[in-house]
Amino acid sequence: MADEDDQQERTERATSKRLQEARERGQVPRSRELSTTLVLLAGAGCLYGAGHFMSSHLVAHMRAGLEFRPEWIESPEGIERAFGSAIAGALIDLAPLLATVFIAALAAPLALGGWTFSTQALAPDFSRLSPIAGFKRIFGWHGLVELLKALAKCLLVGGVAAIVIYAFMDDTIALGRMPVERGIAAAGGLVGTAFIWMSAALVVVAAVDVPFQLWEYQKRLRMSRHEVREELKETDGRPEVKSRIRQLQQQLARRRMMEQVPKADVVITNPTHYAVALRYDSLKMRAPRVVAKGADLVALAIRRIAEAHKVPTFESPLLARALYRNVDIGKEIPGGLYIAVAQVLTYIYQMRRLPAQAFARLARPEPSIAAEYAD
Repeated sequence: MADEDDQQERTERATSKRLQEARERGQVPRSRELSTTLVLLAGAGCLYGAGHFMSSHLVAHMRAGLEFRPEWIESPEGIERAFGSAIAGALIDLAPLLATVFIAALAAPLALGGWTFSTQALAPDFSRLSPIAGFKRIFGWHGLVELLKALAKCLLVGGVAAIVIYAFMDDTIALGRMPVERGIAAAGGLVGTAFIWMSAALVVVAAVDVPFQLWEYQKRLRMSRHEVREELKETDGRPEVKSRIRQLQQQLARRRMMEQVPKADVVITNPTHYAVALRYDSLKMRAPRVVAKGADLVALAIRRIAEAHKVPTFESPLLARALYRNVDIGKEIPGGLYIAVAQVLTYIYQMRRLPAQAFARLARPEPSIAAEYAD
């Protein structure tokens, strides 16, 4: 019962892996109010800055479009050419506004969530066609927030529009006493100014909507403690899998270690609990090196391989324990064990070179080790 409650209560923040998976599905924080505000502000700024230019050119195109030429009666193609020329000219004149709005629409997602493209988001989701889910969206918490935002936008924009109309009433009335070209240019400036003020009113709505969208996005991706634990297991590896991997790694390392035993010069034993294989090449090594070591069953395996490959063994419990506990595989022996190992290697080299009768007369060394390496 406790586990079920733990799975249902999503109290943990989304992990980086969950956020990345959500992004791959096309789920990123988005604020339509922010995008709308940026697009409107960009368009208003363009109208304010280039309104006179666009309006004067549009007046010229309008005047040219209202002209009638007698030759058009004889050649209707002229009307088509004039109409096409007027449309092309109007598009060129409106190009600054269209380009500004287009760039703002592309840049708006960068302000929150960044650009993302996901093929998973294009897949059909038939759950959205559910009437029950639709009613939940309309009458739920999300629907209430959208309603409040709509009311806020209506009140803010309407209030600002009323103030702007009142403030520019005299200028608007004066447009009727101006010449046509001057009046249209002035009207363009008034429209741009009014547009900027009304668009700026939406900044308040966007400033409230952006934190709400981020909070709702994080809430939607929250995880239960059970999900966090499961993700950690998948990320770091489940205990049983990690144990199996470690076991395989140990087996592989042991196999490589055993392959070095036939190359050893001597195996020093305890005699049964420990076994350490040493190799020394005066041309390549500064000191003898441990190529294999082990205890109990591993020590037994080392001794058997050494026996099969005629690698000599030397029984010295103190030296075997010291080497096993203080030197890692592949490392050179420390300076405190030089003399003891040198005595053993000298004895082994003499055993290989001297005749059996001469070797039998040699005294077997008793290696002594420094106190810091003793048990």
